[in-house]
Amino acid sequence: MSVTSPADEPSPGRTAPPPAADHPFGRLGVDPHGSRRSRAVNAYLARVTWPMMAVAGASPLRVTAEMIQRTRPGLNRTIERLNPPPANTRIQIVREVFRGGQIRGEWVTGRRASQPRPGGRIIYYLHGSGYVVCSPRTHRGLVARLSNQTELSAFSLDYRLGPEHPWPSAGNDAIRGYRWLLSQGYRAEDIVVAGDSAGGHLALDLLAVNHTTGTPQPGSMVLFSPLYDPTFDLAVANQRSGVRDPIINAVSARKILRLYTRTADPDHPRMRVRLTPDMSLPTTLIQYGALEVMGADARATHDEIIGAGGVSVIQSWPDQGHVFQLLPRLSSEARQAVATAARFISVTGSAQPLRAAEL
Repeated sequence: MSVTSPADEPSPGRTAPPPAADHPFGRLGVDPHGSRRSRAVNAYLARVTWPMMAVAGASPLRVTAEMIQRTRPGLNRTIERLNPPPANTRIQIVREVFRGGQIRGEWVTGRRASQPRPGGRIIYYLHGSGYVVCSPRTHRGLVARLSNQTELSAFSLDYRLGPEHPWPSAGNDAIRGYRWLLSQGYRAEDIVVAGDSAGGHLALDLLAVNHTTGTPQPGSMVLFSPLYDPTFDLAVANQRSGVRDPIINAVSARKILRLYTRTADPDHPRMRVRLTPDMSLPTTLIQYGALEVMGADARATHDEIIGAGGVSVIQSWPDQGHVFQLLPRLSSEARQAVATAARFISVTGSAQPLRAAEL
């Protein structure tokens, strides 16, 4: 079943209305033009990031592995400072060998959440990265807020990044991490897969591989600004149609993403993931910013799930950019969106299953 919140998608370069008032996950009173603070933040980010990314996108010089490796530590530290976890968040680092590979990540347990125990529900978080930057530390604040508001512990995976580890290393790690959770005694139906940006692509890949291997699917899924097309052609086309993301220049981002995908066949089933009607799919919430160039990716993800007979709720948030949920200190919409996602997770795990008529 398809549910769009809001019902009317934005045309290129325009802002969507707020989540519909009669939607169970949209009773938020969101300003239809975005908050004044978020608009100011977007204007500042655009002034700072767009000139730099535009130069990289227009430059005949290719973005190199060395450039990423030099800039990654500073970028990661900046994101960590903008997105700190709430007080009394508990962190447990995991480093294990499982089925011939490494399991690296961290358990994030919010103040109100219980320690993870098999038999209880958990969140499996796949951070965004463009497949070349970020880590569980950069997303610890976001994951901790989800944990605190859902009262569920979350395992945040530290998967391998390009350019050092090319496609499909990250996807293999995400699959291994999910199977490790199952081996620890967590039931598939008790696992909520969540992720942002490239983590959304990892989540889709996980569903497809689970189907192929007969591995049980997770109980529900939450995706923030998911990547659907790793060639980034959708995002580039969206930008050329007039959409101006306050953070991402699509042409530059495509160059960066190629450091991970390299020579991978764009039509490989683990690159361009296809979901089919014979798959069992988790009920899914998708959120994206109405200003972002990856809005087309979010809508394509939603359509892919619906086309395969799944249930998906999609929300376009007015005057927001890519993964705006990472910036709760700068945007009231970020706080509201995470609260909405937490409520979705709680409802989909309740004794009364989510009914299609309620969506």
